[in-house]
Amino acid sequence: MLELLQANHHLTGRDLAERLGVDERTVRRYASRLVEFGVPVEAGRGRYGGYRLRPGYKLPPLMLSDDEAVAVTLGLTASKRIGLATAEPAVESALAKIQRVLPSALRERTQAVQEALGFTLLPREGKAPATDTLLVMGEAVRRRTRVRLRYRSWREEESERELDPYGVVFHSGRWYVTGHDHRRGELRTFRLDRVQSVSLQDKTFTVPAGFNAVEHVTQSLAGVLYTWEVEVVVEGPVDAVRKRIPPTTGTVVEEHGVVLLRTRAEKLDGMARMLASLEWPFVIRKPVELRSALLDFSRHLAALAERRESL
Repeated sequence: MLELLQANHHLTGRDLAERLGVDERTVRRYASRLVEFGVPVEAGRGRYGGYRLRPGYKLPPLMLSDDEAVAVTLGLTASKRIGLATAEPAVESALAKIQRVLPSALRERTQAVQEALGFTLLPREGKAPATDTLLVMGEAVRRRTRVRLRYRSWREEESERELDPYGVVFHSGRWYVTGHDHRRGELRTFRLDRVQSVSLQDKTFTVPAGFNAVEHVTQSLAGVLYTWEVEVVVEGPVDAVRKRIPPTTGTVVEEHGVVLLRTRAEKLDGMARMLASLEWPFVIRKPVELRSALLDFSRHLAALAERRESL
């Protein structure tokens, strides 16, 4: 709306609504928001009423240092690569706007970085949520405010729920919200791209002491996807072990003087390879089948060590 008002001396509410693809009530709300941001939007009433910027007003140029411009450009580019962006094509439009307001020399240099940049990570086609859904959930988590949402399950079944959102988590190309679901009376995790609508409620809540949204989401997803429950005592410093094993792989806790790795696995041979890469001694508590998988992997490595290049 601001770009349209800068490009045109005067526009009616109907003109703006048609160009923006919204109704006139939304245009009035946009105008109020711009005024709150300090942009002098003047609204006229009557037959020839409409909206315009106060004569002489120009949006100040975006002043970024080289470091700041590169940080913003790379952040937007990387967010698209890993599936972090929301449902609308916001990354491309945001990059285009930033490039337009940068000084020409800096614009050319940041574009050169984008063109030269290569990724070792494969592009991830994430299921992005609606921007409004993400913003409302973020506000609800920060304010500790209950939300009402309409949710569509993987079976295409729709339901109405009231949720106390404890945290929003991005994991493996998907956005999740976790919290207390009042319909089920228990802690649940929902995919944000399946939320059809969400609104803030008047009721507030308290997050349970010590609750970690990232750990809960990764553990709950592992419980759905993976069959083997794994528990290993790692004989190393708890902080060092946590740095070595990310939350997406497993949970590292200190209990009764020992460091415990808890996780779930779909295949034990993959877990055996991960344990073999640790630099500390360890003891497998469960499952006992993991011991056999580790022995099989050690025999495989021993056989590789004995191989000789054939002439």
